[in-house]
Amino acid sequence: MSDVTIATPLTGLVGVRHPVVQTGMGWVAGPRLVSATANAGALGILASATMTVEQLRAAIREVRSRTDAPFGVNLRADAGDAAERVGVIIDEGVRVASFALAPSRELIARLKDAGVVVIPSVGARRHAEKVAAWGADAVIVQGGEGGGHTGSVATTVLLPQVVDAVDIPVVAAGGFHDGRGLVAALAYGAAGIAMGTRFLLTSDSTVPDAVKARYLAATVKDVTVTTKVDGLPHRMLRTELVDALERSGRATSLLRAVRHATAFRRESGMSWAQMVRDGVAMKHGKDLTWSQILLAANTPMLLKASMVEGRTDLGVMASGQVAGLIDDLPSCAELVDRVMAEAQATIRALPATG
Repeated sequence: MSDVTIATPLTGLVGVRHPVVQTGMGWVAGPRLVSATANAGALGILASATMTVEQLRAAIREVRSRTDAPFGVNLRADAGDAAERVGVIIDEGVRVASFALAPSRELIARLKDAGVVVIPSVGARRHAEKVAAWGADAVIVQGGEGGGHTGSVATTVLLPQVVDAVDIPVVAAGGFHDGRGLVAALAYGAAGIAMGTRFLLTSDSTVPDAVKARYLAATVKDVTVTTKVDGLPHRMLRTELVDALERSGRATSLLRAVRHATAFRRESGMSWAQMVRDGVAMKHGKDLTWSQILLAANTPMLLKASMVEGRTDLGVMASGQVAGLIDDLPSCAELVDRVMAEAQATIRALPATG
């Protein structure tokens, strides 16, 4: 474990050695990756959206069996069983709850009353201001360079906006993979960085080797944004499947959505009514077609095909733009040590001011 440490409001808040967060990626951020990250001195976040409630409880206990270090759980705030999942987090003594969307004031209060640190992820200044006013302890801000569902504002523009707007620690996400990025984020006023693609591409990640190879072979130009998976902007590797999705018409998209919705219902044990309610909530009450609601099931099943089953031909591969800069598979310990050593070297190399 690295001897280089940089204390920030984030490290003090969650009790980790290093101001580095591994994000909660569906089908990727499981017990092995999360515990390896935690043991490396960073904050690992367990992804729960693709788990049942009981699978979540079992996964938390597995992480606990592998590490004594703090870790977190990522939740979908709009899920119908969010309150039940929050209960599991509290019962199991998890240190941090992170949210892919802004949680309600009531959920934040319940978690904070139980001593859980609440860190929502946001993609806009107004969302950061809202959750800060509701009592969030910190916020992860993802710029448009980030993988998965993403916005259009670059991290270098969004980050200083949010830092200036709220009085809680801000963690920068979107475009980070090394120690230079950590120093840059700190210079902007952030309390740390969050990385997804960089942790996906480690030897501790359970993602199949064939899928990792596709990421390592990608250039910056091989990462694209499409709305054809679930109707929302989604950053991923450009593949033959993505090209096919882009070319598909409305009828084909609807048939695919129905097929994937059926598969996800079996996987998650959810009823059709629950899936429709969650789909509507996820779209933030917009004027939706049934096709758009069903398309919400595309993401977890297409991600599972690649991230679990290794089917690069049938699955999508969510990816930050930094995939084009990554060419190795270190362990989480090696990665975190490298990031911290690079950060220290970068700080030392800065011109002295007199």
